[in-house]
Amino acid sequence: MAVGAGERGSAALEFALVLPLVLTMTLAVLQVGLLVKDQLVLEESARAGARQGAVSTDDGSVRDTAMRAAVSLDPERLVVSVTREPGQGSGVTVAVVYHDRAAIPIVSWLFPSTVDLSAAVTMRQETG
Repeated sequence: MAVGAGERGSAALEFALVLPLVLTMTLAVLQVGLLVKDQLVLEESARAGARQGAVSTDDGSVRDTAMRAAVSLDPERLVVSVTREPGQGSGVTVAVVYHDRAAIPIVSWLFPSTVDLSAAVTMRQETG
């Protein structure tokens, strides 16, 4: 038996042992990236809602605008709240909470069953 054949066999065995760990870590990094993407969408949703709240006194339209801005998120797991201070020039705060879940089933055991993402934006009201 040649010396090179045994080394190739041990390299293949090492690769077979390490491959599941490398794939699991790669998928976990991908899942974190998906959570970060959802957080960015949530922040844009809060910003859009706050902008609507700055130009409108209708809290229903503010909630609708924030929900429409969260295009890739499940509306059933999205909670939008609007808080206003009285008077023109005061602040309107739109807070958005999203109860996210792991999207990649193979690594879902590495993450909590629900990850709560949140964003809040405050803008000055242009109308009173």
